[in-house]
Amino acid sequence: MSHITTESRGHVFLIGLNRAAKRNAFDPPMFHDLARAYGDYQADGGLRCAVVFAHGPHFTGGIDLEQFAPLFAREDPFALEAGEIDPFGMRTHLSKPVVMAVHGITFTIGIEMLLASDIRVAASDARFAQIEVARGLYPLGGATFRLVREAGWGNAMRYLLTADEFGAAEALRMGLVQEVTEPGRQLERAVSIAERVAAQSPMGVAATLRSARLSIEEGEPMAAKRVREDMRHILKSEDFREGVASFRERRRAQFRGTTPDF
Repeated sequence: MSHITTESRGHVFLIGLNRAAKRNAFDPPMFHDLARAYGDYQADGGLRCAVVFAHGPHFTGGIDLEQFAPLFAREDPFALEAGEIDPFGMRTHLSKPVVMAVHGITFTIGIEMLLASDIRVAASDARFAQIEVARGLYPLGGATFRLVREAGWGNAMRYLLTADEFGAAEALRMGLVQEVTEPGRQLERAVSIAERVAAQSPMGVAATLRSARLSIEEGEPMAAKRVREDMRHILKSEDFREGVASFRERRRAQFRGTTPDF
């Protein structure tokens, strides 16, 4: 039985964590179910934006340490299978955006999933903690460098080194999330943002994500060089022609293209 639900709403793909009886804690099968859902999203050219959320009163309690502990002896306990994409962006990346909606307990890999997504919405009842140092570990899914990037060194170390819990207001202050809603409204708001993203040019959105990621991973000069290369493809695209026509005709653009591979 999969502990991940999926639903397509037009160009938006909803991915739900659904192991509520265990506070949506990740065991190995649930990790692979989520990675397959990411792979399905990437492979479907008609899907333009994903929303990740959780069923039940909490987003996730983190990993099921008892289930994962035996796997830590392996070279890569999170090794991917065919058709899967890493939801933490440590091994493989999506070329399309992810909006995430969290509520309740959002611990350890919940924070790391947020940091690997593109736009983050939290309910005001969200509770965050990166507690690996209290378990004899350190964050393995990207928090050690992504939280530093998003929140700054001091803010990141304040919580990475203490395992202290913090709330939605603090997450907003640090930049871990972009919006805070009333409890129960976080998914609605995330879907609204995703629908807005999905209405834009798929080629433009994909190129924007790649350019931003390239600037982080390889520096601004490489990103600037890639802009010049990308423009040759973009200026020949159906998306660009529709964008110009909609501007000239003073109407909303209707993009029909799929996410490009260029």
